[in-house]
Amino acid sequence: MRLKSGDLFDDVKRVLEADPRLQVDAHRESAFYASQSAVLQLILNFLAIFITGIMAIGAVFGAVNTMYAAVASRTGEIAVLLTLGFKPRSILASFLTEATFLALVGGLCGCLVALPINGIVTSTTNWSSFSMIAFAFLVTPRILLEGVVFSLIMGILGGYFPARRAARMPVVQAIR
Repeated sequence: MRLKSGDLFDDVKRVLEADPRLQVDAHRESAFYASQSAVLQLILNFLAIFITGIMAIGAVFGAVNTMYAAVASRTGEIAVLLTLGFKPRSILASFLTEATFLALVGGLCGCLVALPINGIVTSTTNWSSFSMIAFAFLVTPRILLEGVVFSLIMGILGGYFPARRAARMPVVQAIR
């Protein structure tokens, strides 16, 4: 039923549920549709986390591969830095900073790619009621910030081991 005012809902619900002749389960329309789409929301959340996890692992491996290649191509530079008296932690910090910067640039590019889908509305079938559920993609500043932070974490994870290898490289081996 449609009420003249949404504020009357609690009173009407109380009256209907108090009547022993009626077996009524009163809900607001928004709560009803939210309960109908709970299973679909669970499935979509699982898929999003699963796919994001797989892509994050791939991104970390990509960062590891890129940074190992950077360390391998700069062994001469690493040797010069060590010979000049730079501490291994300075070398570790420089490679880790590079990995973090590359991850930041990648995260910002990812945010730019995500912006055009902001507000796009799509629909899917609700299999529990065989109705259509429409939802909109919302790219909020919070989501963009979380994406950039997530990319920075992946860059740090992917850059740490190559940076550690560069920092621990013996001068004699680096000169060769």
